[in-house]
Amino acid sequence: MKKFRIAAFFITLAFTIWAFQGPGEKYFDIARSLDIFATLFKEVNAYYVDDVNPKKLIENGIGGMLDQLDPYTDYIPEEDLEAFSILTTGQYAGVGSLIGIVNKKTVITNPYVGFPAEKAGLRVGDELISVDGTNVQGKPTSAVSALLKGKPKTEVEVVVKRAGQKENLKFKLVREKIKVSNITYYGMVGAETGYIKLDEFTPGAGKEVEEALSKLKQQGAKNLILDLRDNPGGSLYEAVNIVNVFIPKGKEVVSTKGKVSDWNKTYLTLNNAQDTEIPVAVLTSGGSASASEIVAGSLQDYDRAVLVGQKTFGKGLVQTTRQLAYNAQLKVTTAKYYIPSGRCIQALDYEHRKSDGTVNKFPDSLKREFKTAGGRKVFDGAGLDPDAEVVAATYTSAIVELVGSGLVFDYASKYCGEHPIPSSLKGFRLSDEEYQKFIAWVKEQKFSYSSDLELKAEELVASAKKEKYLDELQSPLKDLKNKIESNKNSAWIRFKPELSKILEEEIAFHYQLAKGQIEVSLDRDLEILEAKKILSDPAAYKKLLSPN
Repeated sequence: MKKFRIAAFFITLAFTIWAFQGPGEKYFDIARSLDIFATLFKEVNAYYVDDVNPKKLIENGIGGMLDQLDPYTDYIPEEDLEAFSILTTGQYAGVGSLIGIVNKKTVITNPYVGFPAEKAGLRVGDELISVDGTNVQGKPTSAVSALLKGKPKTEVEVVVKRAGQKENLKFKLVREKIKVSNITYYGMVGAETGYIKLDEFTPGAGKEVEEALSKLKQQGAKNLILDLRDNPGGSLYEAVNIVNVFIPKGKEVVSTKGKVSDWNKTYLTLNNAQDTEIPVAVLTSGGSASASEIVAGSLQDYDRAVLVGQKTFGKGLVQTTRQLAYNAQLKVTTAKYYIPSGRCIQALDYEHRKSDGTVNKFPDSLKREFKTAGGRKVFDGAGLDPDAEVVAATYTSAIVELVGSGLVFDYASKYCGEHPIPSSLKGFRLSDEEYQKFIAWVKEQKFSYSSDLELKAEELVASAKKEKYLDELQSPLKDLKNKIESNKNSAWIRFKPELSKILEEEIAFHYQLAKGQIEVSLDRDLEILEAKKILSDPAAYKKLLSPN
């Protein structure tokens, strides 16, 4: 039966490929290649010395084939369809919480506001012990997630261990349909400045932005910050809807062009805009991609907003989902998209891979100049350049490894278990004494890391030994290693400003989720501060939107 399913997949794949090919030799090449693959698989299955897993072997073959394309073209087997649907629609039935593995514990990482887990009182950092009597300790998140999901209006009992509590806590939850909000936070960040943090582009995103803007204007907002930092994108249609909030009806937002000319399309704004005048600053980062870049790029091309932050990722590709046999699906890149100025901001050239399989960025010599509606110069082939650049924060290897270890998360859980939730997190800061408690606790966990300097010193010793200079350099190399070790011992003192900021934001997220995290960082978020500065100065705002 498995052989028939495999054959059916490749027949379907052949027709999918044919849909993108013109007549000629490629028809023969496709048929020939599929025939070779099928006969090769039969021979391996029949004669290989050990038993093979046909499904795994074929999926590895599919993966190898798609690896030659781009990272967005993907095979989705039937068993992964639910997860894919949740990712693209933001909808499922369950308790409304993300879970994850932190230091070998399955914990609550984000209970969505207004849904069963959050309403019942589950908190970030709660360790899941059992679900409906089934012990889930040590189980993969996929298995735990499957237990938490179920039909709406059905009950599920969850037992958790909470930091600061001696006894485990038991919660009875009633599952319901979950629709993850695209906006994680909106509010006033000044007397006249509204702020919207958009993290998703699932269905309804445009409506949510429109409603949030309306409420902010009722609260006195006369300008707006739209935060798209680290938003990887999603629905192209919702990107168009969001642009339509600020751009009049009948304006081009994006066009798509691919191999199948019948699929080429130009997307226009379909409705009257909510506000075509309010000054807008869009925050971008290297993690802003796809639909985020359509929104930011279209608003930039119409001189409707200033971009503040860092250069965006540069994903100018469009994916389409194609149905395959046996409920599998193929998410395939079918086109490139072009924003109103005519530019495609795709940064990586997947069509021309190097011999080792790596991909280059488009060289500066191939980048072309375009003009915004007001005559400003903009360029293709490298993401979106911000109108006002803010240098991104960088962290040392010590901080990166400490955060990656899960200890910052665990300490935040510990801290929140020992301290009551404050009424407001605006201006929340850890005292020097509390910071020292954190450092002492980290040392108790026997955390260790290898600094970049340490690794370089080891390379230097290895090179000296290879070149037979080790005896002559023994003393200075020993002094160097001692100084590096001394620096490591004092690292947490030197890194206090950066590390305390990260810890404070993690504690705030544990307390009040995205709302708390944003509120604790508002008065020191460099991109928000720069955007507020620009928006509060009409002359500066106008100058950024004027031709160079």
